[in-house]
Amino acid sequence: MLIISDSADADPVGLLPCMVPLRRLPSPLFSAEEYRLAPLVILDYRSYSAFRLRHMLHRPGLVLALADTDDDTVYPRAAAIGAEAVIRTGQALSWLHLRLHEATGCHYTNWEDLLTGPPPPSGN
Repeated sequence: MLIISDSADADPVGLLPCMVPLRRLPSPLFSAEEYRLAPLVILDYRSYSAFRLRHMLHRPGLVLALADTDDDTVYPRAAAIGAEAVIRTGQALSWLHLRLHEATGCHYTNWEDLLTGPPPPSGN
């Protein structure tokens, strides 16, 4: 996964701990090929302007992560870059973790951690 963030925060999206390998790069340093080949790209909204200046092509699997919950311009901006979803930092993490695992073919999924509820009845 590629996380694009210019923030000094070590976990700008709130994904740690996560079993999926994450590559975090500032907006000026990721290559167009890294962007194109990543199974999923998470863009820190604080890096939106710098990302926008790169004129990257629209691609499936781009998620915009937003820390400020009162920004009503985020949805038109997300549409402008072709983002498939907007998430609030620290919220919807279970959805994001499942999306990360889906994008990697579920190779990093620990299903026991994701499943909840009582064990299935025994076959006695």
